[in-house]
Amino acid sequence: MTATHPPDDAPKQPQDWVKVLARYREPDQGRSALELGLSLVPFLALWALAWWALSVSVWISLALSLLNGGFLVRLFIIQHDCCHGSFFRNRHLSDWIGRALGVLTLTPYDVWRRTHSIHHSAAGNLDRRGIGDVTTLTVNEYRALSRFGRLRYRMYRHPLFMFGLAPTLLFMVQNRVPLGLMDKSFFWSSAMGTNLAIALSLGLIVWLGGLLPMLVVFLPTVLLAASAAVWLFYVQHQLEAMHWDQDETWQLHDAALHGSSHYVLLPVLRWFSGNIGIHHVHHLYSRIAFYGLTEVLRDQPALADSQRLTIRESLACARLHLWDEGRKRLLSFAEARRLASARV
Repeated sequence: MTATHPPDDAPKQPQDWVKVLARYREPDQGRSALELGLSLVPFLALWALAWWALSVSVWISLALSLLNGGFLVRLFIIQHDCCHGSFFRNRHLSDWIGRALGVLTLTPYDVWRRTHSIHHSAAGNLDRRGIGDVTTLTVNEYRALSRFGRLRYRMYRHPLFMFGLAPTLLFMVQNRVPLGLMDKSFFWSSAMGTNLAIALSLGLIVWLGGLLPMLVVFLPTVLLAASAAVWLFYVQHQLEAMHWDQDETWQLHDAALHGSSHYVLLPVLRWFSGNIGIHHVHHLYSRIAFYGLTEVLRDQPALADSQRLTIRESLACARLHLWDEGRKRLLSFAEARRLASARV
């Protein structure tokens, strides 16, 4: 997967990038198989090693399990690419690999593929919020809530809930039913089939090793990966200067480029997160495999320099809660309150 494009010929409009990025869309079958092996084999090996380490030290086992959370994040990214049809050319192969990985990631593949497709088709559209996104209210919507409604929204947006409890609820509870797609039997089949495979796997673990492998190996790996996944998704779209519009003025490619971050991570974190931090490119052209995103940045300096968000800068995103339609940016609760007081 190679392509070049002179920097001085970079497209000026977001939609013009589509033709450029189409050059990177064909996956390398060998590379995809290698990336799958480099993620799945260490994951299974660390799982086995952490289980064995229980006989030596619970703390060693716990450390190995937490490390394995990184490999589970990477497997989730591969499942994500399968959902976009960007990992293997054969759609059926991609789908069945995605379904198998969904048992490890506790994510029913066909349900998530549909909700994630909705997310891609509506990100940044104020009139199409509600599926596959982080709930975000406008300043006016928040002010119109009752006192209890405001308290509930504040609790939802609090970092302890958003990055602590919410990931557990999402992957352990919410993913067990096809929320938003409850009227379709196909999605029920996806959810229940995944649930059955998970239940059988966990039952086998308990039968062979009791509860300790569940508590020290399974849960820490899943919970760390879940929190990391939610954080990555959050900072990819919850930027101060996001690009959100009402439906009549919303434009897909503008929202993709200007409403998604380029999260600049350390190389090791970039590897474990499958380059998903290069999210503005991913939203512009989702058919590019995760390993091709770095090639895009290498060849296209304009995209490499766009929407950059450092780790330090990303921490401030957790303090942003409300979209100000007039100022076209996210505000904290405190900022929104100060602005309201200044108008009085």
